[in-house]
Amino acid sequence: MSLLEVITQTVADVEAAEDGGADRVEVVADVRAGGLSPDPRIVAGMRRATSLPMRVMLRAKTGFRTTGPELDRLRRAAAEHAAAGADGFVFGFLDSAGAVDVAATTKLVDAVAPLPWTFHRAVDNAACADDAWLTVADLPGLDAVLSAGSPRGVEAGMETLLRRAASRATLMLAGGGLRRKHVAVLAAAGVDAFHVGVAVRRRGVSGTNAVDAGLVREWRTLVDASPYL
Repeated sequence: MSLLEVITQTVADVEAAEDGGADRVEVVADVRAGGLSPDPRIVAGMRRATSLPMRVMLRAKTGFRTTGPELDRLRRAAAEHAAAGADGFVFGFLDSAGAVDVAATTKLVDAVAPLPWTFHRAVDNAACADDAWLTVADLPGLDAVLSAGSPRGVEAGMETLLRRAASRATLMLAGGGLRRKHVAVLAAAGVDAFHVGVAVRRRGVSGTNAVDAGLVREWRTLVDASPYL
């Protein structure tokens, strides 16, 4: 069973994602900053507008480092988002050496349990991405790792994604500059989960460019058409 996840910022985005056939949405604020934690009131509005699973970003600032006070705020935000209707989360942190910050990440793992969560593209920015994958794979509640294989996106990271898919395909959520031509190649390697943002917005990423249901539908058709999924 394939999965198509769409990045959303507004109620209108969620409605378009559902209309286009998305399986799940990632809810963020400030997509141009790579996605930050949204307002719980927006999450509540999205829940009223859709029955799709919603994974909410837990991230206080750009980059992949965090602090104790930020984590405290994110833990409180996780409870507010869950009460508003979130049924999963997206987060992950690196330490000063570029390794997975297990202590920080685990604090949020505990805060969101028993809801599932995705480790986001911090994995692509780790000093050793292979070590990062091994570390996060053992964390409780994790069911996806969002990865492009490279900080520069799927086009640059395709070789890495294909290599990693040999052992980690069931955890892999491919995204970050994902293009249509990439789907068949990744699907043939066993990847069945895809994450899109810019690709389903008519004029690219901005605070005002909404998700387009027609483009989501085109991606839905593309994913469904793969003989490997």
